[in-house]
Amino acid sequence: MKNMYKKYPCPYCFNTPMHTMRNMYNTCEMYPCPYCFNPPMYNLDFSEQFTNRYIPFTDEMNHYLNFNFSQSIKNDDLNRLKDYGPEPFVINIEEATKQNNTYRTALWTGENLQVTLMSINVGEDIGLEIHPDVDQFIRIEEGEGIVKMGDRKNMLDYQKNIYDNFAIMIPAGKWHNIINTGNTPLKLYSIYAPPHHPHGTVHKTKAMAQAAEESSSQ
Repeated sequence: MKNMYKKYPCPYCFNTPMHTMRNMYNTCEMYPCPYCFNPPMYNLDFSEQFTNRYIPFTDEMNHYLNFNFSQSIKNDDLNRLKDYGPEPFVINIEEATKQNNTYRTALWTGENLQVTLMSINVGEDIGLEIHPDVDQFIRIEEGEGIVKMGDRKNMLDYQKNIYDNFAIMIPAGKWHNIINTGNTPLKLYSIYAPPHHPHGTVHKTKAMAQAAEESSSQ
């Protein structure tokens, strides 16, 4: 594939004003500018893109690529989701939540707080429940559904539609349920304070979660 501009050096790669978002010549209004950081645009022929000695801003381009791919998509921790608590831990929580395919996996359990990842299948729900002594925070990362809350099991008078990027705060002592009303799994992460599930909890399905809760209550 050839450089459509038939110029060398390519004007979009070697025009200095294009390299920053603040300059009026950067019409794409993105930084890094896709015309400056897309390697195939640097030369007349794609086969030269890794050997051309005139490719500029290599260090900055590498930093941009490393941040976007090695830290978010290629993070090794995403390939082995497990409970990393109570040790210090950092992860891209959005990518981890979207990657998780289990009904519930504890990601981090400490003395005063717990983070779990959940994936609710189409047409399913978390199940009506109440945590007498635990406040809960939930964030939706993918999908859509409905959250219901109330003071009594048979009167859930608080109801909201929820979508990706929505956050839900559930006070201790409130009955609540989250229902997947979309066409794809509902991906979310939940924060309990204090922890609600045992360290290392993994429930591959809702049925397994219900069986575990029934056995622990006996």
